Amino acid sequence: MEAQRNALSIFLLAVILFLIQCVVAQKARLSSPIERRALLDLRASLGLRGKDWPIKSDPCSSWLGIECRNGSVSKISVSGLKRTRLGRLSPKFNVDSLVNLTRLVSFNASGFPLPGSIPDWFGNRLANLEVLDLRSCNISGSIPGTLGNLSRLISLYLHDNNLAGLIPATLGLLRNLNFLDLSVNSLTGSIPSSFGSFGNMERLELASNYLSESIPPSLGSLRGLQVFNVSDNNLSGSIPIQFGNLSRLVRLDLSRNSLYGSLPEELKMLRSLKMMIMADNELEGRLPVDLFSSLVELQVVDLSRNKLDGALNATIWSMPKLQSLDVSSNNFTGPFPGLRSNISATTAAMFNLSNNFFYGTLNFSLGMFRFIDLSGNYFEGKVVVNNTKRNAIIDKNCLQALKQRTLEDCRLFYTDRGLSFDNFGAPDTTQPPPAESSSESRKRLIFILAGVVGGLGFIVLLVLILVLILRRNKGIGNQRRNADVGPVPEGDSPQLPKDPTIAGAGDPFTYEQLLLATDNFSETNLIKHGHSGDLFRGILEAGIPVVIKRVSLSSFKKESYMMELDLFRKLSHPRFVPLLGHCLEHETEKLLVYKHMPNGDLANSFYRATNSDDDSLQSLDWITRLKVATGAAEGLFHLHHECNPSLVHRDVQASSILLDDKFEVRLGSLGEVRAQEGDTHQNVLKRLLRKPQTSEPGPSGSGSSSTTCAYDVYCFGKVLLGLISGKLGIGKAEDASTKEWLEQTLPCISIYEKELVTKIMDPSLIVDEDLLEEVWAMAIVARSCLNPKPSKRPSMKHILKALENPLKVVREESFSSARLRTTSSRRSWGSAFFGSWRQSSSESATIPGHQNREGFSGFRQAGRVGSHGSDGIEHSSSRKRLSNEVFPEPTEMQDMEMLDEN
Repeated sequence: MEAQRNALSIFLLAVILFLIQCVVAQKARLSSPIERRALLDLRASLGLRGKDWPIKSDPCSSWLGIECRNGSVSKISVSGLKRTRLGRLSPKFNVDSLVNLTRLVSFNASGFPLPGSIPDWFGNRLANLEVLDLRSCNISGSIPGTLGNLSRLISLYLHDNNLAGLIPATLGLLRNLNFLDLSVNSLTGSIPSSFGSFGNMERLELASNYLSESIPPSLGSLRGLQVFNVSDNNLSGSIPIQFGNLSRLVRLDLSRNSLYGSLPEELKMLRSLKMMIMADNELEGRLPVDLFSSLVELQVVDLSRNKLDGALNATIWSMPKLQSLDVSSNNFTGPFPGLRSNISATTAAMFNLSNNFFYGTLNFSLGMFRFIDLSGNYFEGKVVVNNTKRNAIIDKNCLQALKQRTLEDCRLFYTDRGLSFDNFGAPDTTQPPPAESSSESRKRLIFILAGVVGGLGFIVLLVLILVLILRRNKGIGNQRRNADVGPVPEGDSPQLPKDPTIAGAGDPFTYEQLLLATDNFSETNLIKHGHSGDLFRGILEAGIPVVIKRVSLSSFKKESYMMELDLFRKLSHPRFVPLLGHCLEHETEKLLVYKHMPNGDLANSFYRATNSDDDSLQSLDWITRLKVATGAAEGLFHLHHECNPSLVHRDVQASSILLDDKFEVRLGSLGEVRAQEGDTHQNVLKRLLRKPQTSEPGPSGSGSSSTTCAYDVYCFGKVLLGLISGKLGIGKAEDASTKEWLEQTLPCISIYEKELVTKIMDPSLIVDEDLLEEVWAMAIVARSCLNPKPSKRPSMKHILKALENPLKVVREESFSSARLRTTSSRRSWGSAFFGSWRQSSSESATIPGHQNREGFSGFRQAGRVGSHGSDGIEHSSSRKRLSNEVFPEPTEMQDMEMLDEN
């Protein structure tokens, strides 16, 4: 009987458990047919696989990334999901069905390609949304201001996209927002002051954009802020003193901007600060007193590459949690900060004090440090180094060791400061000379007087000779002016006297010869009105076709043609249009004769009429387009890197790129060439020399100046875009239509999505898969050339390497985070090509969502417009350069995350 009761109890318990499970399962199932239909539509529009979202299963229990609450969809995550083959061919930001998911609180698509712009209705229809994660989705366009209506939003992640335009001030209305990440985009304008209204903000990431103006002081009211990162922008002004109110701030990164002024005393109030990164700015002055002794939680300090001065306080040795301190490349001075007895914890950190003005002796063993760099200072005396650890760098000092400064350099430094120098440990050989006798002094005085008198007499004699020569030449000149010069007889015409200042600038022609060649400069032979003169077609007596530039002195300055003559006299390069001769005998007109280019300029030869009846056009094939781009880059490389001073073309556009019969490039419009702005040379060609090797120049000038190499690079970027899109008429003017075209075109260039470039590609261009990768690579180079920051544009040296090896740009792991990480222009050059796709310093080494990028078929169908080849054309691009030559690896420390556990 007892056994029966036990069995019955077990049976009843099993029934109850079964009923409970049924009830729970019933609650977990999706109850709304409207929401189920919305999910199916989302599955179709995103091209998701049936394996991940099976139609016959319940979405709440079986679909990956779907979470439900009370029978309604509450969370959707497509991050990590894969598309079908058809979905990969045409990915779009098509999520319109989300409007029917009225209880959705989280949408995560990080790493899932969604090319397109964020819909405006996001901010109006998703009222319950709390988390919106669109990191690394290849989104373009601007940030909708309507997102400010999402009053419940807690986290907004838009990191690593192609977003452009201003940051909407309406985002400041999101009072509940805790996390905002807009880093690694192309946003412009200022940081909205309305951001000071964020009541619960903990993490504000705006790094790697093009933000300008000053940091709003209103951000000092964000009392709960833990991370503030605005590195790698164009911010200026001083650091707001209101930042002293951010008592919970853990990480402060203001690096790679143009901030100036001194560090505010109020920074000593940041008691929770663990990372202070302010490198690559224009900060100056002394550090606040007791700054480091107040910030006891500091683990990483980077103040490098500023203008800070004064002494470095010995309190740096008493920072118990310090891991890294970098104050290199400043103006700090004084003896080495005094070591204290309690430095055992601090010496486990890494110190970089290089390239300052520290001096004095190092009366301690460098072996106590984990690592220390003291190079580029003025320390003297002997030093104790542990050669087995190799933990210290002491080069370029005044120490009694190898690889030090010169004796003269060290003596001058110590003498200017009224200090004594140990002379590298050697005895001072600069003893005063012994006293001379009175007779020897008289003899020395006689010799000096005799030398002075003799020298003055020689100078007077030279002056008399020069006066006689000048008078004689003046008389000869008057006789020539008074003589009656008749017409030059036909046949054996006498040679014109050569001016020594233009020797080497081609042969002299008579004015009559060039009148005959151009049919008296008739309108039918006029090619165009150029910047420095009018261009005419001409045929010389021997039947040789030429192009003649007529420079009227009533319209152009004399220097315009004299500089060009001087340029051709001192420059010789196969990528410049050959100068055959000149005619300077006419008083008001000067003529320059160039070799005729059979294919004209790039703008006129890009499209040509066919012999077919439908009057269709043919365009240059891709091999020829790449050949033209490489040839033009070779010419600009010579001007920028092989001339001293560096020369700027100033007129880089399709009409300045001339093509011979084999479509080899010859740069024209050389009358605009000038020395780069800021060069100490007064005359563009005074000291023009060829040199076999030069180092990469420093950052170019401002974006508004046309006399910098960066200006040429910007114009060349537009030429590259023209070769890709077929729209070569954008020229070099920055008018409204050009800016609008660039704003529409640049978002279609992504280092992650090759197929995007087909949206801007010339419809007449027919390419296979490999050639499409070359188009993609050239587009990446073009976008880097169009970086709004002149200092972040690549040099022509690296542009030429990339065009010679286009497949290297996109194939051999070029897009690792180390290569994409943006660095200062004073560091690695490699980031210049990827200025718009930079890795945020707060992110990990890999980019989520880009491990498995699918390919693209890439074949374009031609319609009415075809693509013609060029018979006999040899492709001049070399395929032999190594990838590490095209993209040298930057060497940077990995960023560390220093947030509290809670």
